[in-house]
Amino acid sequence: MDDAIAACRILVVDDTDFNRTLIGALLGEAGFQNVVYAKDGFDALTQIAAEAPDLLILDIMMPGMDGFEVCRRLRADHAYADLPVLVQTALSSSDDRNRAFAAGTTDLISKPLDRTELVARVRIHLQNRVLIRDLQTYRARVEGELAMARSMYDHLLPSPSLCAALMDGAGVTLRSHTALSSDLGGDLWGVLPLAGGRFGLFLLDMAGRGVSAALNAFRMHTLIHELAPQLGERPGAFLSELNERAVCLLELGQHATVIYGVVDRAAERFTYAAAAAAPPVLVPPGNAALVFGEGAGPSVGVAAGTRYEERSLPFPPDSALVLHSTAVLETLNGRSGGFAALLRSAAVPDALAGGGDAAFAAVTAALAAAQGDVPLDDHTLVWIGRGGAR
Repeated sequence: MDDAIAACRILVVDDTDFNRTLIGALLGEAGFQNVVYAKDGFDALTQIAAEAPDLLILDIMMPGMDGFEVCRRLRADHAYADLPVLVQTALSSSDDRNRAFAAGTTDLISKPLDRTELVARVRIHLQNRVLIRDLQTYRARVEGELAMARSMYDHLLPSPSLCAALMDGAGVTLRSHTALSSDLGGDLWGVLPLAGGRFGLFLLDMAGRGVSAALNAFRMHTLIHELAPQLGERPGAFLSELNERAVCLLELGQHATVIYGVVDRAAERFTYAAAAAAPPVLVPPGNAALVFGEGAGPSVGVAAGTRYEERSLPFPPDSALVLHSTAVLETLNGRSGGFAALLRSAAVPDALAGGGDAAFAAVTAALAAAQGDVPLDDHTLVWIGRGGAR
């Protein structure tokens, strides 16, 4: 017998001394090592409150408080909702058995007791109990790790003070929208201050989900900031070197989509390189058509020696530059045209004409509606506006 099952606490409740002794002897012979006893329903509830058992073997017909009432009181307390209750009974009618199950019984065993049946039923319910307990422990650990990862994620995002300093120096507005999935999808974005009122902007999305994807995103975040002082001015070289580092850092099959670019208000350009990322989008002044960049290039971390091409988009006054994760495209049916359709959706066109916070709010509200209440993956959208119109 598995040690975890043999050590489970079994509480035998019976008002007859002989029955308690018999059940204890049968369980002891079968290898169960932790059997305790209660003489009636009141005693049982007192002992359960002091230390909850893993299984309750309960006589149904007892004076004072019968087994039906014991079951009802236990099931009324959420703490004992999953406690298996094995009722021993001489009742044979279907009505009596139905009454027992209605009160909260898990299983029945008939009197007079059969040793083989008793041991078999006790073992299977304790196996289920141990499995459920292990799953609950695992779930609690995963939820704790995810909560820690979310906290780390929040600390790695650009701080309000950094964004404010960049906006003052570069003459732009910087807004972001993030919707995290329940198990984290590995999205991160950030900014890197550069000389001359410029700044670098990156958005990455790790393959996979959960704590492992989040940890890999944090590793990539560290690499990006290590490379920024030397290569932050050159997006193509920056992404190429990031790929070299990632190939050595990440395990086989792990990779990331990344876009990194430099926002240069004076030159009115956004110069960038992309690795399988969603293409950047320029929202021009007035009612002019959207301008889509390129997101081509293999994912970072797949193959050493990959070189990424630099591209650029115009960034004139009164326009907005939008970067978003690949999950946004997936939500919008996987096409850049889906983003254009999003901008044409209800309430967005009028807000774009007004510009500023209203435009960003309308776009993110439309995106949130498309995502649903619980996104299946992380969604990130970064909006950089030039001038009061954006």
